Amino acid sequence: MAIVNSSVLNAIRTGFRKNFEDGKVKGEPMYNAVATVVPSTTKSNTYGWLGQWPGFREWIGDRDLNSIKEHSYAIVNKDYESTVAVDRNDIEDDSLGVYAPMMEEMGYASSVFPDELVFPLLKAGFATTCYDGQYYFDTDHPVNAEVDGSGADTSFSNVIVDGTYTGDAWYLMDTSRSLKPIILQERKGMQFVAMDNPNDESVFMRKEFRYGVDCRCNVGFGFWQMAVGVKKKLSYQTAWDAINLMRTFKADGGRPLGLGKNKLTLVVPAADYQLAMQINNREQISDGTTTVSNELRNMFNVISPDYL
Repeated sequence: MAIVNSSVLNAIRTGFRKNFEDGKVKGEPMYNAVATVVPSTTKSNTYGWLGQWPGFREWIGDRDLNSIKEHSYAIVNKDYESTVAVDRNDIEDDSLGVYAPMMEEMGYASSVFPDELVFPLLKAGFATTCYDGQYYFDTDHPVNAEVDGSGADTSFSNVIVDGTYTGDAWYLMDTSRSLKPIILQERKGMQFVAMDNPNDESVFMRKEFRYGVDCRCNVGFGFWQMAVGVKKKLSYQTAWDAINLMRTFKADGGRPLGLGKNKLTLVVPAADYQLAMQINNREQISDGTTTVSNELRNMFNVISPDYL
């Protein structure tokens, strides 16, 4: 029987931490394809600069300071944790083998956890507001015709909807810019922690040593212009429709944004993954009536997240 002392507990903690780190490298998260990690140093971050697409004008007189549009879009950090309790009897009986895979699984879960936040938010974008007060995927995002607000507003839609479609939505995203369509705000990254003092109350009352991981983070929306949500059957033509729609998006003042031309990501549910790969990879493809040369070949990074 092992004697439960500081030396033994230190060795166990070191081993569990290694198991945790080994598990982390086995994860293959997809969030980084569509989300930018933004460091946070406070309880929440306010993204007042969203909506301000940097552009140029002829410099006549003073700099134009009136073109700045303020938004109150804020992302509040949340706490997340996962914990495993180790029975003192298992330490005394040298029966720790069962915990190694649990710690590895905790590491794996930590590495893909951002996917659990990012892709459900994307799916919720049809009914969740972004920085301009509209749903992220909406039919009437307002854009000023003039940079100083003197012109009449116009609006843009970043959704394509077929009222008879009953499948899951899919998404076209431009990930070519420094800020991607989704923001993953990180206050504190995943940290392995241990409560393994033999004099701890939990050990005294329940014979439990506790090991876990916690973090502080949250997700939110970036620029709506970088994404098109489609509730219509995926096809060669509807993929083109989404691209052509994105190409029309403009910033305040009517300046074209140049989106929809490169580094396009196609985010699809599992049911559409095979078709999405065919659209991206085949040299010939059906346009709905005939077989044509596939002009969309190698256009996309296709991903099919588990948590979409």
